[in-house]
Amino acid sequence: MDPREVEYEPVGVKEVLAEMKDTAELLIDLSYSSVLLESPEVAEEVLELEEQVDLLQMRARMSLLLAARNPADAERLAPVLGVVGAAEKIADAAGDIAKIAIEEIGLPDALRAALPDAVETLVRGTVAPESPFAGRPLADSNMETETGVRVIAVRRAGEWLLDPDRDTVLRADDVVLLRGSEDHVTDVYELVTGERYEPPAPAEPAVDDLERAVRTIVLMKDVSELAVDLAYGAVLFDSEAVAEEVAELEVEVDHHKSMLEAWALRAAGRVDDPTTLRGLMRLASATEVISDAANEISEGVLWGIDAHPVVAAAVEESDEVIVRLTAAADAPLAGTALGDRRVRTETGSRVIAVRRPDDEWVLSPGPETVVEAGDVLLAKGTRASADRLAGLVGSSRSFDS
Repeated sequence: MDPREVEYEPVGVKEVLAEMKDTAELLIDLSYSSVLLESPEVAEEVLELEEQVDLLQMRARMSLLLAARNPADAERLAPVLGVVGAAEKIADAAGDIAKIAIEEIGLPDALRAALPDAVETLVRGTVAPESPFAGRPLADSNMETETGVRVIAVRRAGEWLLDPDRDTVLRADDVVLLRGSEDHVTDVYELVTGERYEPPAPAEPAVDDLERAVRTIVLMKDVSELAVDLAYGAVLFDSEAVAEEVAELEVEVDHHKSMLEAWALRAAGRVDDPTTLRGLMRLASATEVISDAANEISEGVLWGIDAHPVVAAAVEESDEVIVRLTAAADAPLAGTALGDRRVRTETGSRVIAVRRPDDEWVLSPGPETVVEAGDVLLAKGTRASADRLAGLVGSSRSFDS
C-alpha cells in the first residue's frame, strides 16, 4: 500500500475500531492456520487483510487527531490511540507469521503431520456458479449443521465479510474460507468450488519430538487469542480482574516462547539443515508481539484510566460481541457441563471465561467445565448467538459494567 494514496475522509471512529478489532482477531487465526496447515493461499489472504488494517489505523488516527481540540480531549483520546496501535501490532504480527508460509524462511516438513487431532483444517476456495450453495443463505444450506464445516469469512469484490451468519447468502465468485475436520472440508470444498481438495501429503518428521514443538505452538496460539478476547472484555466491562488475567497470559506466552526457542536450539544439532527451524523462531517472536499487544489494550484498566466510550461502543458493535451473563439457579445450564449441553453447537457462542462466585477464574473452559448458579460467563459470538446462550444461562445479555 502506497501511503501517498491514503487521504483523509470522514469516518466514524467507532466503526473503524470495530472493523480493526474483527479483522485483527481473524488474522491471528488465519496466520497460524496458513503455517500449521502449509497453506500459502490462506497466507496471501492474511497479507491482504493486513493491508486493510494498515489503512484503517491510518484513517482512525487522522479522525482522532482532528477530534482533539484541547488537552482534556487529548487525555481522553490517548487510550483510543493505544487500542488502535495495539490492533495494528496484532495485524503486523499475523502478517509476519503468514510470510513463513510464503517465503523460504524454513519450517520442518512434517509440521502438518505433527498437528494434534483437535486442530481443524482451513481452506480457501471460490464459489462456483453451479455450486448448490450459491445464491442460498447459509441457514438453508445446513452446511454447518450437517457437516460441521463453517464459513468463517467471505471476500466479495475485494470487500471482506467477517464472521458471516445464518442469513449470509453466498454468491458465485465469492472467495470463502472454510474450517472443519479434514474429511468434511474435503467434501464441502468440492461442492462449493467444483474442484477436488487435495491436502498436502504428510512428510516424515526429521526431528523425533516435533510433536512437542507443535503442541507448544498450538498452545501459544490459543493463549494469545484468549488474551486478545479478554483484553477487549476487560475494557468493555472495566474489569481489573480480567485485565490482570490478560497480564498473566502475556507472561505465560513469554514462558512458552522460551520453551520453543530452547527446543529449537537443541533440535538444531539433530537435523541436517538447522535453517529449517528458523520459521519456528519467528513464530514464537510474533506470538509474543500479539500477547504484548493484548496487554496494551487492557493495561489502561489497571492504571485506572477510564476507556473512552467509543472503545466500548466499538466492541459492542463489532461482528463478534463479548457479553457477560450470570447463570441463574433455575437456568437450563446450571449444574451442567458445557459439553453436555453442546453450548458451542447449540448457541454459536464460545464461552471464553467463567468467574466463580469466589472470584476464581476459569479461562478457556472446556466441554467438561460445569456451570453453577451464580457463575459469570464471558462469551463471544454474534448477537443472535448471545441471545441463544442467554436463554440457556437464564440471564439477559449484558454489555455494561
